[in-house]
Amino acid sequence: MKKSRLLKLVAASAVVASSAFSFNAVAQDSAMSFFLTSAGPGDGANLGGLEGADAHCSALASAAGSKVTNWKAYLSLPAKIDRSGDKPTVIPGVNARDRIGSGPWYNAKGELIANNVDELHSPKNPISKAAGLDENGNEINSRRDKPNRHDILTGSDPHGMYSTAGADTSCSGWTSNGDGSAIVGHHDREGLSQDWHMISWNSAHGTVGCSQDALKKTGGDGLFYCFADQ
Repeated sequence: MKKSRLLKLVAASAVVASSAFSFNAVAQDSAMSFFLTSAGPGDGANLGGLEGADAHCSALASAAGSKVTNWKAYLSLPAKIDRSGDKPTVIPGVNARDRIGSGPWYNAKGELIANNVDELHSPKNPISKAAGLDENGNEINSRRDKPNRHDILTGSDPHGMYSTAGADTSCSGWTSNGDGSAIVGHHDREGLSQDWHMISWNSAHGTVGCSQDALKKTGGDGLFYCFADQ
């Protein structure tokens, strides 16, 4: 074989290998790292606290075949004042935005949701019925569907931080299936009006209670967002 032809074959092989490497790298980078739960634990907003919610994310992702680990539920907890001792002490709150890593995040179809936390909480956020998919790549029922399941538990304000409203906004730290309330977002960006909060993906309104029936009453089903902390 002539030297020039051999060099061309070597060069061509290098290009193919490089392309394959790039494709695999892109495929790996865009593995699912965001999803809406296809179902909640089934006990209203009692998710077993943040740890229970995280475990639910991991279980659903694993059942769907995901190899990604360290899943975190996008949920906030308000700060509390403990007055049981001689002096009141503050129990710090937890911000959903601080739990989910730095991004980027992709849905089950490999579509980019956000490159980072700031982009996630900006007008660039593409979460919608079409992009806010569950762990199996399926759409979640919107306000236009029956049953309506568009209320997504977050306990958060529009910036992904815990609310300072003073009332219960996380169903007693995601442990109540009875009294209380929790802030929800609308993954389909639809509501009773076009007011900004009604079409917010993470901070639309509060629930009328924390039981499964109460969540369903306002258009929910105990679903929440899951992000891979990567």
